[in-house]
Amino acid sequence: MPLWLPVALGLGIASWFALTDRNSWIAFLLTGAGLGLAALALARTTRTARGVGIFALVAAIGCALVWIRAEWVDTETLERPVVSRFAAEIVSVEHMPARESVRLLLRSPTDPALPRQFRVNVDDGNAPDGLRAGAWISLRARLMPPPLAAVPGGYDFSQRAWFEGIGATGRAWGEIGIVRPARGDNWRSWLETRRAQLAAHVAERVGGGEGAIAATLATGDRGRITEEDAEAMRRSGLAHLLAISGLHVTAVIGVAMLLVLKLLALSPRLALNAPLILIAAGAGALTGLAYTLFTGAQVPTVRACVAAMLVLAGVAMGRDAITLRLVAAGALVILLFWPETLVGPSFQLSFAAVTAIIALHEHPRAKKLLSRRDESWAAKLGRFALGLLLTGLVVEIALMPIALFHFNKAGLYGALANIVAIPLTTFIIIPLEALALFLDIFGLGAPVWWLVGGTLGLLLDLAHGVSSTPGAVALLPAMPMAAYALMIVGGLWFCLWKTGWRFWGFAPIGAGAIWALVTPAADILVTGDGRHMAVRDGDGQLALLRPRAGDYVRDMFNETSGTEAEAGALEDLPAAWCSADSCRTTIWRGDRQWRVFATRSRYYLPYPALVEECAAADIVVSDRRMPEGCTPRWLLADRTLLRETGGLAITLSPPGIRTVLEPGDDHPWRRIVQ
Repeated sequence: MPLWLPVALGLGIASWFALTDRNSWIAFLLTGAGLGLAALALARTTRTARGVGIFALVAAIGCALVWIRAEWVDTETLERPVVSRFAAEIVSVEHMPARESVRLLLRSPTDPALPRQFRVNVDDGNAPDGLRAGAWISLRARLMPPPLAAVPGGYDFSQRAWFEGIGATGRAWGEIGIVRPARGDNWRSWLETRRAQLAAHVAERVGGGEGAIAATLATGDRGRITEEDAEAMRRSGLAHLLAISGLHVTAVIGVAMLLVLKLLALSPRLALNAPLILIAAGAGALTGLAYTLFTGAQVPTVRACVAAMLVLAGVAMGRDAITLRLVAAGALVILLFWPETLVGPSFQLSFAAVTAIIALHEHPRAKKLLSRRDESWAAKLGRFALGLLLTGLVVEIALMPIALFHFNKAGLYGALANIVAIPLTTFIIIPLEALALFLDIFGLGAPVWWLVGGTLGLLLDLAHGVSSTPGAVALLPAMPMAAYALMIVGGLWFCLWKTGWRFWGFAPIGAGAIWALVTPAADILVTGDGRHMAVRDGDGQLALLRPRAGDYVRDMFNETSGTEAEAGALEDLPAAWCSADSCRTTIWRGDRQWRVFATRSRYYLPYPALVEECAAADIVVSDRRMPEGCTPRWLLADRTLLRETGGLAITLSPPGIRTVLEPGDDHPWRRIVQ
């Protein structure tokens, strides 16, 4: 039963995000509290009633917790784009050499029209020395409100920005001036400076793409990794190696514990009289905490550190700490302090992976098959490889619906790639990198750095080889939230119960999977500003209203539609006609045809011609406000409508529309838009 406490808390948090208005939140709280109290009143007669009562009350607590958290944050958000010259204090600095820029988090600007805290990108050529946390700088920048999802199913940065206190994003223009250097007593500045120095040192010692990966493993700085390498790691199922999380924290703590334990055991007196396991656990805990802070203390790293501390506490007490209760305790800690992380892919991927791994290895048959025994080295190696393969397959199955929901793609060969990548990273690359850094103190690290570069080269070759294999990636259009929820509920049911009725979890998993697979891609996608439109032709390929759209727009349309084919131009479709100012096309779906008309320039069309085009069209799309005489037969998606709905995903057979915004949405980051 305790395993279901974080599930109940997560249900309340997820319900707050899924429901849109205050009345619904209040109704959920009252229903949870009422059901919980009623069930607890019957708790003396049945254990099931007690469990239901606690579950309902904890769900209500989860809803209240995230609601309070969202209102407590109260982020000042920019309402419209502005260009301003101002001075502000640097909160943090993130170097991104692969993009030739530096990302600054700034606060307390001198311009009162700007929010209290916001994020600005600076070109490397304009970034002066002295950009450190605590310094004050002067600059000119164009700032925009945190962007909503461009189309339904896309990434919504505004939600994340609200909880992180980011009120705007933008890019600096021209030279950056240092108004007041950072003070030496600022611990954040000292830590970021040392972190940047170490990342630069590691990248220089190894060089190339391998050096970028090495710097990431040492400091968590991913800014040096090229997009080509990052995409290869994602497609091959190895992207988790780039996020400082459980694998890295475990390796660092394990190396620290092993060194301390072996060194202290060299003394017979200490070996016989001192609690060496307790001392080693303490050293591992301190190392893990230091590594978490040094790598930026991102939420995935904090989650891994919390779980590691629980494991070390269990080791110190002589208990078996690697259990599902450990996962439940770690999830409870994270959700109590950062409830908003529940809806992010990082939380879902990491906890789903760990839950699946432990559920597999707690199963009696898996224990019998994979447990150590007295046998030849070849048999031990084979059993170890089999364990990695089974673990990889289980993890891939558990993570596939999450990856498809958030990214519309999932690697299919990750289980096989991880059989090589995980041992290579855990037992060779990370220990070699630690040894090289230690030997650099004496100027003797060059040979070991050569080995680090060679092993990382093998890792990158593996990633690129797997990612370029035909069929390496599964693609799926944006799936309904309800289908995803069914698969998550079914997976939790199957993993958390141990009796025969755990197999009932396959019913919602199957229903959700079938629902997701039969959900068609949108026939027409329109961004929230009305500037960009994509039409899906009969072969499933996209055609863009503005063929010169950038990579971001193209990738966003492709991901939402579940395709990797290069998008073409709308004017190239056989049934399309385009001028410099507008396009019209005809789409056949089902037993009828749809006529679509869209504007694509700043120039206004003659009123009689525009009214005639609107009357002949079923759907009209424009980034401007159309006149009252424009009355299409089905939908007018102009600036007036899109301001209320955000981006659109339109299906034509049967006709339906999904929107980014919903009327009356009371989430605080939505209230700013409305």
